[in-house]
Amino acid sequence: MLYAIMADDRPDSLAARLAARPAHLERLNQLQHAGRLLLAGPFPAIDAKDPGPAGFSGSLIVAEFASLDEARQWADADPFVAAGVYASVSVRPFRKTLPA
Repeated sequence: MLYAIMADDRPDSLAARLAARPAHLERLNQLQHAGRLLLAGPFPAIDAKDPGPAGFSGSLIVAEFASLDEARQWADADPFVAAGVYASVSVRPFRKTLPA
């Protein structure tokens, strides 16, 4: 089943986000290579593709996991969590409707 992992960044977390980004991307690449990643990306803090020093306000990952518990465990082990980038993380089942 698909699960949406939605995270909100802590204020002033851009430096920590950039430092932990390679490890974060490696985990996402592993999901992608396994054919389990639907989409992933950050929310820019301002209305710009590259927000510069304004940074990001959070992230969204939609991926396939065997269970809600497995998705939560995966999210809890994210390098952004360990680095203190995220203030909160929620994991919810997701049903893709479109595009088919």
